[in-house]
Amino acid sequence: MYSEIIKQKNIEFEKAIEHLKSEASKVRTGRATPSLVEDILVNYYGAKTPLKQIASISTPEPRSIVIQPWDRGAIVAIEGAIREADSSLNPMNDGVLVRINIPMLTEERRKEMVKVLNQKAEEARITLRSIREDAWKELQKIETEGGMSEDDKFKGKEKLQETVDEYNRKIEEIRVVKEKEIMTI
Repeated sequence: MYSEIIKQKNIEFEKAIEHLKSEASKVRTGRATPSLVEDILVNYYGAKTPLKQIASISTPEPRSIVIQPWDRGAIVAIEGAIREADSSLNPMNDGVLVRINIPMLTEERRKEMVKVLNQKAEEARITLRSIREDAWKELQKIETEGGMSEDDKFKGKEKLQETVDEYNRKIEEIRVVKEKEIMTI
């Protein structure tokens, strides 16, 4: 009985891990990557649209991003949206493309990025704890209603904790890899 609950919660745990991966990919490392700008919302014909839906984004060099809008009329809106979204990125519009040169990160800025990364990892851990608490409440409810024995409830709690520990290790692996990437010059 408890294995079904844990199986259901695994889906939620995986979503938390995927969200962390997505958020970690947006943390600047000093290297150009499309994920730095692809989710920036651009006011495109009156609708807020993610940049990746109105332009192709490439990184021809390790320190530059090139954005080629499919509609040249959107180039000024794209440039403005990037300036508003992140003050450390300076887009340049040449009439056809928007180019962004990624500046070198200072040691101080790298440490700030690691702090941001650590906050995102902690948010993921909090999400895991919340999911674990929901599962534990379900186990207790089933036991109270006579659906499982007290021994099974505590076996379920142990299995649940093992699962949470496994996902916490995944969070830590993601955090360590990204921190190394940020701190590498």
